[in-house]
Amino acid sequence: MAYRILADLVLGVHALFVVFVVAGGLLALRWPWVAAVHLPAAVWGTLIEFGGWICPLTPLEKSLRASAGQAGYEGGFIEHYLLPVLYPAGLSQGVQIVLGSLVIAVNLVVYGMLLRRAARAGASPESA
Repeated sequence: MAYRILADLVLGVHALFVVFVVAGGLLALRWPWVAAVHLPAAVWGTLIEFGGWICPLTPLEKSLRASAGQAGYEGGFIEHYLLPVLYPAGLSQGVQIVLGSLVIAVNLVVYGMLLRRAARAGASPESA
């Protein structure tokens, strides 16, 4: 029972991390300090996608599920949990590049907004 709960906890953390990688820059619009955490996370998530690698949380979850007597699954986290919903045809290198490019595009827009906001704040008479 404890292994199943731990596996579910790892699954939840993994899902939150994926959401943070994709959209965490939006939090930085409100709290600029979040960028210090988000940028390395976004780089990691993008490298995982572009490299076709498996995030270490995936084998951890699978190991915990096996210890709990549950069946594991083939492939990675995104392939198992997200692609059946978003891309029913399955995961390919092309899809991984699209997903990684989406992460980069979203974050370029968000961080462009942050930089523009910071530049305006630095140039405003109130900051003098």
